Amino acid sequence: MPLSPFIDYLSLERNYSKHTITAYKNDLTAFLDFVALTFSEEKPEEVNYSMVRSWIVSLVEQGVSNRSVNRKVSGLKTYYKFLLKTEQVEVSPLAKHKSLKVSKKVQVPFSETEIDEVITLLADPVDFKTARDKLIVELFYSTGMRRAELIHLKLKDIDAGQGHVKVLGKRNKERLIPLLPAVIKSIHEYLKYRAMLVIEDDEYLLLTNKGLKIYETLVYRLIHTYFSKTSQKVKKSPHILRHSFATHLLNEGADLNAVKELLGHASLASTQVYTHNSIATLKEVYRKAHPRNSK
Repeated sequence: MPLSPFIDYLSLERNYSKHTITAYKNDLTAFLDFVALTFSEEKPEEVNYSMVRSWIVSLVEQGVSNRSVNRKVSGLKTYYKFLLKTEQVEVSPLAKHKSLKVSKKVQVPFSETEIDEVITLLADPVDFKTARDKLIVELFYSTGMRRAELIHLKLKDIDAGQGHVKVLGKRNKERLIPLLPAVIKSIHEYLKYRAMLVIEDDEYLLLTNKGLKIYETLVYRLIHTYFSKTSQKVKKSPHILRHSFATHLLNEGADLNAVKELLGHASLASTQVYTHNSIATLKEVYRKAHPRNSK
């Protein structure tokens, strides 16, 4: 059974990103190869749960983390939902599967001081690179956008007059995020340097010094380098800046639903992972302020 109809379904109907589709395709291919090699079964419709369980066991034995196994199984579930929908199977072999337990990773946000120190380091850009780097840090922290969203920002997505940026999120969902006046100023400052480049990818906002669209490893390296100068935290990544954005807003009393919309989350459950730091702050305020605490 070819995978192409399923891939088309993910792309055209579900609007999944190219990265997600590639991951699904690779995981499915690996699973079907495993079933064919281990059980001599080449028809997806003949797969049963014991075969799926054997595949999961083999992944764990190879050292694949429970979190990664769950992600791979999620793709497999989606595939069999598609086969059910198109009436190619009557029952999914994963109908009663329960995800493997995973330990919750505590994401420690940057403090406001650490972020202020990095922005201070970049306060007076002297060339294209420093102007771009400053803008990247400010966009991450002031909008909470994802790394992929920042990389794909286009010039037309910035509306300085209205004071917002249009972001294309997961499953091609658009959202508008307000821009602070200081960020708008940084955008204008950056654009002056950008105009001096020989530009290849002219539709994109953020470029390399060769005029090409920025890429994931460059963005990660940039954030890690600057925050290594001000923070002792183990993890220093674009996602931690997104995490810091959400946590600091909630600490200042922002509405959870509003933060959900700014982050582009599909449900509140995804946003609630950022509330643990807000609750910690509330506990500290409560401890210091409650009149009974001094008795």
